[in-house]
Amino acid sequence: MKCKTKKCKNCGNLFYPANSLAKVCCVQCAMEYAKKQAAVEQHKAEKKRLKERKEKLKSRAEWLRDAQAVFNKFIRLRDKDQSCISCGRYHEGQWHAGHYRSVGACPELRFCEQNVHKQCAPCNDHKSGNIIEYRINLVNKIGADKVAWLERQDHEPRKYTIEDCKAIIKHYKAKIKELEQ
Repeated sequence: MKCKTKKCKNCGNLFYPANSLAKVCCVQCAMEYAKKQAAVEQHKAEKKRLKERKEKLKSRAEWLRDAQAVFNKFIRLRDKDQSCISCGRYHEGQWHAGHYRSVGACPELRFCEQNVHKQCAPCNDHKSGNIIEYRINLVNKIGADKVAWLERQDHEPRKYTIEDCKAIIKHYKAKIKELEQ
């Protein structure tokens, strides 16, 4: 039984393959195709090596920024069907992951899921978080006892290491993948 015609991966001509696995029409095309594939693989290996070198040179602050970006994406996906925590509006605009206790005031709660909720850009940027309305809606959402816990001053101080940041990135990327399915 003869196979259907195929297009040669190297020259683009139609040919009748000897078997269903054939990708090229002749020996000459096979040698050129193999050289191209080797160059592609070498390029991929070089890109991977370069990426690993860049990651080794990243500072703790850069890792923390990357972890924060992944965490914020998770928060926006988690709360995608909810309105702004502060003003209660649904609108076609930019959404942020707004912290109730700011990262500057309480860095140990930076990655606490109860402390961060979906917030519209006007509330987060122009109204400094619209904190009074945020608190009222936060009490309704998670309860007064958890809000009181967030407002306490005796949280354990935390300085995130590069390994902590990598673990946070891995954890929240898995959660994002789960939410996107």
